[in-house]
Amino acid sequence: MQERPSGRVSADDLGAVISAVLTGSRLLVAIAARSLAAVQDRVTLPQFRMLVVLAAHGETKLVTMADLLGVNSSTAMRMADRLVAAGLIVREVNPHNRRENLMRLTGEGHGLVDEVTARRREEIAAIVARMTPEECQALVSAMNAFNRAGGEPAASPHYPLGWPDR
Repeated sequence: MQERPSGRVSADDLGAVISAVLTGSRLLVAIAARSLAAVQDRVTLPQFRMLVVLAAHGETKLVTMADLLGVNSSTAMRMADRLVAAGLIVREVNPHNRRENLMRLTGEGHGLVDEVTARRREEIAAIVARMTPEECQALVSAMNAFNRAGGEPAASPHYPLGWPDR
């Protein structure tokens, strides 16, 4: 990788980085899709995102959830309604502010997040097992740098599929 005097990489090197990241992104999306395949009759990817956010944050206000997911409150409410009907979350009126709804995972919701997380971990572990120790260390360094540059906070140790707290 050639660093130019401005501290930026050359256009050719930038193209190689973008290509590598896009390819890695395609692989990670495939892993995510496969990990959800067993539960796709129960939840959609956006609904799963809501479950992961609840797993990471605990009890959450509906309006906060909408912000975290980047959707409007009515969309978050419809998602929550479906997850309540599926027995994966509980939604209640906030006893301290009756105009707010609070949501939290049920035991079944926690189990679903754990199940999907375990599948992803297993598949990623199988891929990483085919890499050398040096490649693994380089991957950790590169991904940490990429995540920092993108403003992505470190994943929670228990729920590494979470989305950022933004």
